Amino acid sequence: MFKNKKKIIIIISLIFIGILIALGINLLKNRSVEALSKYGSRGDEVKQIQTKLKNWGYYNGSVDGIYGSKTVEAVKYFQRKNGLTADGIAGQKTLSAMGINSSSGSSSSSSASNDSNLNLLSRLIYGEARGEPYTGQVAVGAVVLNRVKSSSFPNTIAGVIYQNGAFDVVSDGQINLVQNSTAKKAAQDALNGWDPSYGAIYYFNPNTATNKWIWSRPVTVTIGKHRFCK
Repeated sequence: MFKNKKKIIIIISLIFIGILIALGINLLKNRSVEALSKYGSRGDEVKQIQTKLKNWGYYNGSVDGIYGSKTVEAVKYFQRKNGLTADGIAGQKTLSAMGINSSSGSSSSSSASNDSNLNLLSRLIYGEARGEPYTGQVAVGAVVLNRVKSSSFPNTIAGVIYQNGAFDVVSDGQINLVQNSTAKKAAQDALNGWDPSYGAIYYFNPNTATNKWIWSRPVTVTIGKHRFCK
């Protein structure tokens, strides 16, 4: 009788341990899928967020790796500009928009980042060059990618686009307009390596440009209303 009770206790204990292990594995999976930084978080990811937002003019606090109230407000500001839910939490979509790979490191995260880059670049193209010839729209996308490659600019698509003062459509909110299929195709062509700008890192409309400095840049090509230059 005593032996039977002992066996039952052991079996129940093993079942209980199994349940705990399963719950623990599930929790770890959820944490990897829903990796995020929010108020109270600390670490290198928070520093990356603060650094990028500071460089883009959204954040004026210290880059200390502490997700405080200033960081929350800066993230909300960025989210509003990027058409994201302005909850102040740097989840997968917000991190992807910032060009930050989350700590989960999963292939789905990489895919989400690629989709985010295509979406953001196509919105920039639509805001800056809708109505321009198709080649000119691709060229605008190529300028963004040429800046990413240049040591003089941020090294991500989001970083280049949201750099303070870089593009008028970010300042006036046109970056949040819903892009059309042409802009999406132009963004994809630029991402695939087509560069009709011939390596340009700037472009401007000669009929509206007021910055004297831009006129001094060497021209690579003129497409539609835009003059592309280095």
